[in-house]
Amino acid sequence: QETALNHVKTAGLLGDGFGATPEMSKRNLIWVVSKIQLLVEHYPSWEDMVQVDTWVASAGKNGMRRDWHIRDYNSGRTILKATSVWVMMNKTTRRLSKMPDEVRGEIGPHFNDRSAITEEQGEKLAKPRNKVVDPANKQFIRKGLTPKWGDLDVNQHVNNVKYIGWILESAPISILEKHELASMTLDYRKECCRDSVLQSLTNVSGECVDGSPDSAIQCDHLLQLESGADVVKAHTTWRPKRAHGEGNLGLFPVESA
Repeated sequence: QETALNHVKTAGLLGDGFGATPEMSKRNLIWVVSKIQLLVEHYPSWEDMVQVDTWVASAGKNGMRRDWHIRDYNSGRTILKATSVWVMMNKTTRRLSKMPDEVRGEIGPHFNDRSAITEEQGEKLAKPRNKVVDPANKQFIRKGLTPKWGDLDVNQHVNNVKYIGWILESAPISILEKHELASMTLDYRKECCRDSVLQSLTNVSGECVDGSPDSAIQCDHLLQLESGADVVKAHTTWRPKRAHGEGNLGLFPVESA
């Protein structure tokens, strides 16, 4: 996100909102994320220097795609690739908005059609299931999750990165200890605000559900308000931890570190 904001700023398009362009600010529009996909090839080690490249492209009539490619600065080895889709919302009404021609005129010249995650790679990533709760698989739940003041962005809703930590709150510790996150797909359904109370559900499937270090694991996740409304649906894949210190230090929520 920091790299994305730097991109907007260096392009001369930073308005008075969180990444909003001047024409968006005039119309009280903000960006909200609707989908994120990421592939982790390996994890950096302590004191490694990384390089983050980011660019934008069109996503349908009213969306914008933002991609990232994170590499080891010295070797050039890929660490992570990610893609996301963003749409516009009216800051006051909280309703989604079409992209005004004036905004398209601002950001269109900066569109780059290359993709961090190819269409073939994206198709191989499992999509979040409509039915996350499946009695046939082992399930885990964490209730009573609430945002802290520091979790809110300038638009007074929970930053999308916080949702990833909440999703992992219900993942069994046996998986976190012996596996590392290999891929993640998130579908954002509803914004979450300061007074929200949420619960996190994880449905574990694959060859093993007890955290065995010899098996790959897939999980379906659901983050929802305790009133029942879905906030985020997600799918994650996990591979056995690799040797030589390539662990998953970045996977734990700050509160668990």
